[in-house]
Amino acid sequence: MLIDRRNLLRASALGALTAPFAAAGLLGASPAQVQTAAGRPGFLKAKDIAEAAYVFGLPIVMNYGVMYEYIIDRNSGQWKAPFNAIYNEARVFTWQDTTIVTPNSDTPYSLLWLDLRAEPLVISVPDVDPKRYYSVQFCDGNTYNYGYIGSRATGSKAGKYLAVGPDWQGETPAGINGVFRSTTQFSLAIFRTQLFSPSDMDNVKAVQAGYQVQPLSAFLGKPAPAAPAEVTFPAFSKEKAKTDFLDYLDFALTFAPARPEEAEIRAALARIGVGPGKTFNFKTLSLEDKAEVLLGLAEGKRKVDEKAASIGTDVNGWRLSSTFGDAAFFNGDWLMRAAAAQLGIYGNDAVEAAYPVTRVDAKGETLDGAKKNYTITFPADALPPVNAFWSITMYDGKTQLLIKNPIDRYLINSPMLPNLKRNGDGSLTLYIQATSPGPDKEANWLPAPAGPMYIAMRLYWPKETPPSILPLGKGTWQPPGIVAG
Repeated sequence: MLIDRRNLLRASALGALTAPFAAAGLLGASPAQVQTAAGRPGFLKAKDIAEAAYVFGLPIVMNYGVMYEYIIDRNSGQWKAPFNAIYNEARVFTWQDTTIVTPNSDTPYSLLWLDLRAEPLVISVPDVDPKRYYSVQFCDGNTYNYGYIGSRATGSKAGKYLAVGPDWQGETPAGINGVFRSTTQFSLAIFRTQLFSPSDMDNVKAVQAGYQVQPLSAFLGKPAPAAPAEVTFPAFSKEKAKTDFLDYLDFALTFAPARPEEAEIRAALARIGVGPGKTFNFKTLSLEDKAEVLLGLAEGKRKVDEKAASIGTDVNGWRLSSTFGDAAFFNGDWLMRAAAAQLGIYGNDAVEAAYPVTRVDAKGETLDGAKKNYTITFPADALPPVNAFWSITMYDGKTQLLIKNPIDRYLINSPMLPNLKRNGDGSLTLYIQATSPGPDKEANWLPAPAGPMYIAMRLYWPKETPPSILPLGKGTWQPPGIVAG
């Protein structure tokens, strides 16, 4: 999650289309069927195609929105760095970070947006203390996780890795430890470096300083290829995305070569002028077509909301689901991909991090800090089973953003265990409420909003042998339910 779980549009999750486009009558139409009343731009079931486009395109548009704020618009207030330059955050996220929902506040981030059009990039990582978890997650414009570097995936030793674009056909040079292929020409690498305590930040900075990137030509000591063409990126805003969603999708697909599993949806989109070489422009549509498109987008959003609410398995009030992976993991399941992005864009594969989330207590009643206080208790021998670390993070239930609170605490995690108070039997109780539980319990206080709340548990590098949360929903370890006081 970003970034473990971030959602630029603040839209709802999209789920898996049950009978994608054939059932909606979108595919296999003859040229004659495409012709419509005079004056209309050749739309065939514009509403249905727009609905399918929303489901297919939400993660792509969300990703473009994040990229625009972080890399393109230097006046966004969230700008980080240009393409192909690593931006290190020597801090954790707080309530003031609003671009992405459900952000991780455990690990300082380093972000690298890759432009792979001209040539591949070499990403170097340093030796890292094996006791300190770190990971580099590669996530492309389709929101597919296409590879990992780090404690779990490659170990703690230094290494050099090659990130390549979808069309690169070169040979792997000597000195490269691995190759990761993006399905899109623009991509993202998310570096997470574990912070043990506030006083540990200088050590994190030292690790971050070892993260390096360079073009392949520089690595090989050869002349650089011709620079890629300049791109005019359309200005993005969350408000514009409500009406110009298809315009953004049209633009983003220019840098995303069609994959075999996309044949049907790409053909449907082409019928309304969306896709590479097309010229979709919402503003030029007739009022009738605008209405159809907006109705379709609204219906797509409804389906995503519905899927997001039902995805995964309910365990003691927590929702457990494996919703992130590479292109093969999704295998054309656009609704699942959209639901995953809605629930938390840039989430990790389950083997890298598991994310039980909840809005309800153990009885299924909505968590509300204005009405009740809550506790969660872990038995002495049943803390979350991980190879790295675990955390429980509080978010506002309406916005899924971190909340401002009087002690500037957004989570409780396993590095804090030495400072937490145990019960007489060795169990650990956390107090989840809007006001302090009192000085004697404040060490174990997770501040909550005075209203609906959304809570995410994170298990980094979850253990795969019992007790384990894996496979999600069927593991031998289960998160305990939240109890109303």
